[in-house]
Amino acid sequence: MPEEQMAPGAPEEERPPARPLDPVDRAILRMLQVDGRASVRSIAERVHVSRANAYARISRLVEDGVIRGFTARVDHERAGQGASAYITLKIVQNSWRTVREKLKALPGAAHIALVSGDFDVLLLVHTADNRALRELVLTRIQAIPEVLSTRTLLVFEETDLEPEP
Repeated sequence: MPEEQMAPGAPEEERPPARPLDPVDRAILRMLQVDGRASVRSIAERVHVSRANAYARISRLVEDGVIRGFTARVDHERAGQGASAYITLKIVQNSWRTVREKLKALPGAAHIALVSGDFDVLLLVHTADNRALRELVLTRIQAIPEVLSTRTLLVFEETDLEPEP
Protein backbone atom coordinates (compact mmCIF):
# COMPACT_ATOMS: atom_id res chain seq x y z
CA MET A 1 0.00 0.00 0.00
CA PRO A 2 1.21 3.54 -0.60
CA GLU A 3 2.93 5.11 2.36
CA GLU A 4 2.22 8.72 1.43
CA GLN A 5 -1.06 10.01 2.76
CA MET A 6 -2.61 13.45 2.90
CA ALA A 7 -2.85 14.71 6.43
CA PRO A 8 -6.41 14.28 7.75
CA GLY A 9 -8.28 17.55 7.79
CA ALA A 10 -5.96 19.20 5.25
CA PRO A 11 -7.33 22.53 4.10
CA GLU A 12 -9.61 22.30 1.09
CA GLU A 13 -7.34 24.45 -1.07
CA GLU A 14 -4.50 21.90 -0.73
CA ARG A 15 -6.62 19.06 -2.12
CA PRO A 16 -6.70 18.29 -5.82
CA PRO A 17 -10.11 18.65 -7.45
CA ALA A 18 -12.31 15.58 -7.16
CA ARG A 19 -12.15 13.23 -10.13
CA PRO A 20 -15.03 10.96 -11.05
CA LEU A 21 -14.65 7.35 -9.91
CA ASP A 22 -15.19 4.55 -12.40
CA PRO A 23 -16.52 1.07 -11.55
CA VAL A 24 -12.98 -0.29 -11.02
CA ASP A 25 -12.17 2.51 -8.55
CA ARG A 26 -15.41 1.79 -6.68
CA ALA A 27 -14.64 -1.94 -6.55
CA ILE A 28 -11.16 -1.21 -5.18
CA LEU A 29 -12.67 1.06 -2.50
CA ARG A 30 -15.18 -1.62 -1.45
CA MET A 31 -12.41 -4.22 -1.14
CA LEU A 32 -10.21 -1.93 0.94
CA GLN A 33 -13.15 -1.02 3.19
CA VAL A 34 -13.73 -4.71 3.87
CA ASP A 35 -10.01 -5.50 4.25
CA GLY A 36 -7.61 -2.58 4.44
CA ARG A 37 -4.72 -5.05 4.46
CA ALA A 38 -5.62 -6.62 1.11
CA SER A 39 -2.57 -6.91 -1.12
CA VAL A 40 -2.34 -4.98 -4.36
CA ARG A 41 -1.97 -8.32 -6.14
CA SER A 42 -5.22 -9.72 -4.72
CA ILE A 43 -7.06 -6.49 -5.50
CA ALA A 44 -5.73 -6.49 -9.07
CA GLU A 45 -6.85 -10.09 -9.57
CA ARG A 46 -10.34 -9.42 -8.22
CA VAL A 47 -10.95 -6.30 -10.35
CA HIS A 48 -9.21 -7.79 -13.41
CA VAL A 49 -6.47 -5.19 -13.89
CA SER A 50 -2.69 -5.42 -13.74
CA ARG A 51 -0.86 -4.98 -10.44
CA ALA A 52 0.68 -1.76 -11.77
CA ASN A 53 -2.76 -0.44 -12.68
CA ALA A 54 -4.20 -1.38 -9.27
CA TYR A 55 -1.23 0.22 -7.49
CA ALA A 56 -1.57 3.41 -9.57
CA ARG A 57 -5.30 3.60 -8.87
CA ILE A 58 -4.84 3.13 -5.12
CA SER A 59 -2.07 5.74 -5.10
CA ARG A 60 -4.32 8.18 -6.98
CA LEU A 61 -7.22 7.53 -4.58
CA VAL A 62 -4.90 8.29 -1.65
CA GLU A 63 -3.39 11.34 -3.36
CA ASP A 64 -6.83 12.70 -4.25
CA GLY A 65 -7.98 12.29 -0.64
CA VAL A 66 -10.66 9.72 -1.50
CA ILE A 67 -8.83 7.24 0.73
CA ARG A 68 -7.97 9.12 3.92
CA GLY A 69 -5.92 6.35 5.44
CA PHE A 70 -5.83 2.70 6.44
CA THR A 71 -6.98 1.76 9.93
CA ALA A 72 -7.97 -1.15 12.13
CA ARG A 73 -11.51 -1.56 13.45
CA VAL A 74 -11.19 -1.73 17.22
CA ASP A 75 -13.41 -3.43 19.77
CA HIS A 76 -13.26 -0.56 22.25
CA GLU A 77 -14.49 -2.58 25.21
CA ARG A 78 -11.78 -5.23 24.72
CA ALA A 79 -9.25 -2.41 24.30
CA GLY A 80 -10.07 -1.06 27.78
CA GLN A 81 -12.54 1.61 26.69
CA GLY A 82 -15.73 0.23 28.18
CA ALA A 83 -17.77 3.44 28.03
CA SER A 84 -18.79 5.14 24.81
CA ALA A 85 -21.00 8.16 24.33
CA TYR A 86 -22.19 10.64 21.78
CA ILE A 87 -21.96 14.13 23.17
CA THR A 88 -23.91 16.96 21.60
CA LEU A 89 -22.56 20.47 21.99
CA LYS A 90 -24.01 23.90 21.44
CA ILE A 91 -21.19 26.30 20.69
CA VAL A 92 -20.64 30.02 20.22
CA GLN A 93 -21.46 31.04 16.66
CA ASN A 94 -18.43 31.01 14.32
CA SER A 95 -16.24 29.13 16.83
CA TRP A 96 -16.30 25.76 15.00
CA ARG A 97 -12.63 25.69 14.00
CA THR A 98 -11.42 26.61 17.48
CA VAL A 99 -13.72 24.10 19.17
CA ARG A 100 -12.79 21.35 16.69
CA GLU A 101 -9.08 21.75 17.48
CA LYS A 102 -9.75 21.56 21.23
CA LEU A 103 -11.99 18.49 20.83
CA LYS A 104 -9.41 16.72 18.65
CA ALA A 105 -6.95 16.97 21.57
CA LEU A 106 -9.30 15.17 23.99
CA PRO A 107 -8.39 11.64 25.03
CA GLY A 108 -10.85 9.17 23.55
CA ALA A 109 -12.30 11.51 20.93
CA ALA A 110 -13.17 9.30 17.95
CA HIS A 111 -15.38 11.37 15.65
CA ILE A 112 -16.32 15.04 15.46
CA ALA A 113 -19.03 16.43 13.19
CA LEU A 114 -20.44 19.90 12.64
CA VAL A 115 -24.17 19.33 12.20
CA SER A 116 -27.41 21.21 11.77
CA GLY A 117 -30.40 21.04 14.07
CA ASP A 118 -30.86 21.50 17.80
CA PHE A 119 -27.12 21.35 18.51
CA ASP A 120 -23.99 22.30 16.60
CA VAL A 121 -21.46 19.51 17.17
CA LEU A 122 -21.73 15.75 17.57
CA LEU A 123 -18.76 14.13 19.29
CA LEU A 124 -18.17 10.39 19.73
CA VAL A 125 -15.88 9.45 22.62
CA HIS A 126 -14.58 6.21 24.10
CA THR A 127 -13.36 6.15 27.72
CA ALA A 128 -12.27 3.53 30.22
CA ASP A 129 -15.48 3.78 32.25
CA ASN A 130 -18.33 6.10 33.23
CA ARG A 131 -16.17 7.90 35.79
CA ALA A 132 -13.64 8.82 33.08
CA LEU A 133 -16.52 9.84 30.80
CA ARG A 134 -17.94 12.08 33.53
CA GLU A 135 -14.54 13.73 34.03
CA LEU A 136 -14.11 14.24 30.30
CA VAL A 137 -17.49 15.97 29.97
CA LEU A 138 -17.52 17.97 33.18
CA THR A 139 -13.89 19.04 33.46
CA ARG A 140 -12.57 19.07 29.90
CA ILE A 141 -15.43 19.71 27.45
CA GLN A 142 -17.52 22.05 29.58
CA ALA A 143 -14.36 24.02 30.39
CA ILE A 144 -13.97 25.01 26.72
CA PRO A 145 -15.10 28.67 26.71
CA GLU A 146 -16.89 28.39 23.35
CA VAL A 147 -19.03 25.44 24.53
CA LEU A 148 -22.41 26.75 25.67
CA SER A 149 -23.98 23.41 26.65
CA THR A 150 -23.57 19.65 26.31
CA ARG A 151 -25.78 16.62 26.35
CA THR A 152 -24.39 13.10 26.79
CA LEU A 153 -25.97 10.06 25.17
CA LEU A 154 -24.52 6.78 26.51
CA VAL A 155 -23.94 4.03 23.97
CA PHE A 156 -25.26 0.71 25.25
CA GLU A 157 -24.25 -1.36 22.24
CA GLU A 158 -22.53 -0.70 18.91
CA THR A 159 -22.57 -2.46 15.58
CA ASP A 160 -20.17 -1.42 12.82
CA LEU A 161 -21.81 -1.87 9.44
CA GLU A 162 -19.58 -3.73 7.03
CA PRO A 163 -19.46 -2.49 3.44
CA GLU A 164 -20.84 -4.97 0.95
CA PRO A 165 -18.05 -6.73 -0.96
